[in-house]
Amino acid sequence: QVQLVESGGGLVQAGGSLRLSCAASGSIFSVSDLDWYRQAPGKERELVATITMGGRTKYADSVKGRFTISRDNAKNTVYLRMNSLKPEDAGVYSCNLYNWIESYRGQGTQVTVSP
Repeated sequence: QVQLVESGGGLVQAGGSLRLSCAASGSIFSVSDLDWYRQAPGKERELVATITMGGRTKYADSVKGRFTISRDNAKNTVYLRMNSLKPEDAGVYSCNLYNWIESYRGQGTQVTVSP
């Protein structure tokens, strides 16, 4: 069983930055891909960024050039650096860890962006 714990959310002004972290328990982190999702009130869950076990990254068009996903396998942690935040970036951000056998999702951390 894997547990994912997100942190780093909070209130920030538009144009500001935050770095989210997602720490995983267990031993499958290095052989798993990881996603960051977000969900705003009344909206569908949206895939924001992906990093594969090999380190390849992919981003939603809405965050390209502003967000950076990275991972530290030694710390079993995935990060999401968010710059130039906009009010529309607000929501609950959660991480997913998955491979060919299993998938896990964290509870999320709230990001609020004031105009």
